[in-house]
Amino acid sequence: MSSGCLKQIVAVVTIRRLPVIWKVFQEEKITMQTLGIDIGGSGIKGAPVDIETGNLLAERFRLPTPQPSIPEDVAETVAEITRHFDWKAPVGITFPAVVKDGVVETAANVDQAWVGTDARALFEQKTGCPVTVINDADAAGIAEMTFGAGRGHNGLVMMLTFGTGIGTSLFINGHLIPNTELGHLEMRGKDAEKRASDKTRQDKDLTWEKWAERVDEYLAYLEFLFSPDLFIIGGGVSKKAERFLPLLNRRAQIVPAALLNDAGIVGAAMAAAHAAN
Repeated sequence: MSSGCLKQIVAVVTIRRLPVIWKVFQEEKITMQTLGIDIGGSGIKGAPVDIETGNLLAERFRLPTPQPSIPEDVAETVAEITRHFDWKAPVGITFPAVVKDGVVETAANVDQAWVGTDARALFEQKTGCPVTVINDADAAGIAEMTFGAGRGHNGLVMMLTFGTGIGTSLFINGHLIPNTELGHLEMRGKDAEKRASDKTRQDKDLTWEKWAERVDEYLAYLEFLFSPDLFIIGGGVSKKAERFLPLLNRRAQIVPAALLNDAGIVGAAMAAAHAAN
């Protein structure tokens, strides 16, 4: 079978197995302020967001992710962030896992106790607020496609967040294919994120050049499977894009996230505003 046929089959299977395709470019404008909270493997941060502009309306408030990251403790940390902003309105919360209808289905970089947990119900109980829960990379991608580096781009766009793991979001002509979690594709016998995440770079004390080689290999694999038109590189490491982006050599255009590490907060707030309307 040719690689072109393989890529078409992978794309068709990927689309057909997913129950939801979320259109990012809404025809109507949603004008409201919403709190976005981004849960990561090492930190949980939040801020109120102007949904019309994508701007944060206050300085981010960040707390360490509890270790172990069991549901009750993480939910209490989320509630502490809502109390910090004295927030009583809808809240959008990202989570680093597959999330369907508010229920967590996987747990790669958080405690395994999350699998099967109704995160939306738990967060609503702890915060007293209406809550929308969304995959973390999907939230970041929605923000970048609306306000950032992906704005106005059609074709196939991939948002990649490099942090504790590797988050991915996939957009076809502005439509989100949710919960792709392509950081768990196998490379050299292990999850790709175990080789190419920013945490791996730091843990192994890799030079930017050595780490860029790993990232480039990962992007080459994604190109083989999906032939994207644009890669958007996000996560905390995007603040240092000049250190490694020039070392990447792919056919697709590669750009840093315009919203940097705030994209998850903005996208979470947008998801909550969308649900409220």
